[in-house]
Amino acid sequence: MRQIILDTETTGLETSQDHRIIEIGCVELIDRR
Repeated sequence: MRQIILDTETTGLETSQDHRIIEIGCVELIDRR
């Protein structure tokens, strides 16, 4: 089975306070390897 794991780094959770996503990462797993 193929899975894509996503991870995000943000400056906070409130867009009204100009918090932003600053980094996005992903890893592909095939048969849990």
